Amino acid sequence: MTTPRIVGVELSGDAALPLLLVGPSLGTSATTLWSPVAAELSRDFHVVGWNLPGHDGAPVGDAFTMAELAEGVLAFAGGVCAARGDAEVGFAYAGDSVGGAVGLQIALDSPDTLRSAVLLCTGARIGEESMWRERAATVRESGTPTMVSGSAQRWFAKGFLEREPAAGAALLHVLQAADAEGYAQVCDALAAFDVRDRLAGISVPVLAVAGAHDVATPPADLEEIAEGVPHGRLLVLADAAHLAPIECPAEVASAIRRVAAGSAPPETARTLRIGDGAEAEDAYERGMAVRRAVLGDAHVDRATARADDLTRPFQELITRYAWGEVWGRDVLDRRARSMITLALLAALGHDDELAMHVRAALRNGVSREEIAEVFLHTGVYAGVPVANSALSLMQRVLADGDPGS
Repeated sequence: MTTPRIVGVELSGDAALPLLLVGPSLGTSATTLWSPVAAELSRDFHVVGWNLPGHDGAPVGDAFTMAELAEGVLAFAGGVCAARGDAEVGFAYAGDSVGGAVGLQIALDSPDTLRSAVLLCTGARIGEESMWRERAATVRESGTPTMVSGSAQRWFAKGFLEREPAAGAALLHVLQAADAEGYAQVCDALAAFDVRDRLAGISVPVLAVAGAHDVATPPADLEEIAEGVPHGRLLVLADAAHLAPIECPAEVASAIRRVAAGSAPPETARTLRIGDGAEAEDAYERGMAVRRAVLGDAHVDRATARADDLTRPFQELITRYAWGEVWGRDVLDRRARSMITLALLAALGHDDELAMHVRAALRNGVSREEIAEVFLHTGVYAGVPVANSALSLMQRVLADGDPGS
């Protein structure tokens, strides 16, 4: 056993910002899994990803344990901090699956280096030892392409590959091209990984993020972390399976941003669900999470900062009712809700709100061409002047080039 040499990649490059280190899932790379989140966080963090041995060109050495993998990641982080000119090694951390398990290990072995940890689609123990040993043997014998079909089914919630075929294909390509021995070594490390009895010793703030459709690390595994860690919270994403950073990048980015600021989820809500309209959760907190994911933290922060004793009740009302009770439902996805909202606001002539929701639609994955098509369609039923005004406003917003404002 030995400490592996970790290599990484800058995902957003402003070294003057606080450092966020992000870790991948088995079979993926930091670039393919975390780039959309890094783009969301480019004004808030210097985002640097690390890659597993044998993945995306990373070197393969001798076998290692999860503790040794975490040591390698810490050594890599030390090099990043030195290059940044930091006085000490310190960073916020986010990791998916095995990347999340590494985060737990770092929190146990080197808590002074962590500012906060967002651990996604992972567990204090992931699967059974026999399963990992069998998978390692299969990959050593037949290669990583044998994992592609099963991973495509486990990794993504229903409909993702149809909506985002390029992103899905890029992730599966990394898996197919991964070095068989490097992949198998990670399987062997996971086979022996179990820190369930050590969770109470983790002192850093932890947000555990579960995908509601995740069969590899179901929400119960993340709940175990949130309940076992003294300063732990749980966030459940209704539209995600096992790769939440690529499936729900806006929600994941908002969660990382707020955890790093010490404000998410609130102490009053140990568990928060986004996107499923769960009646058991507080509508205001759910609404605030959805509102931030759709409109962006900067917009919501400005709106709440401007509120006073006269206007604050209205802000609370729309957060609870519009965002928590309506946008928080899962009957329609957010792309559909964005397009409906654009048509209604255009027809009613609410230009200020329309500009805001053009930006929101871009955040929700509605293309520029689809936005224009919505206004073309609206013109048939609400009048040519309506469409003309909406298209002109759309052009002004798109010229600004900042959907996150």
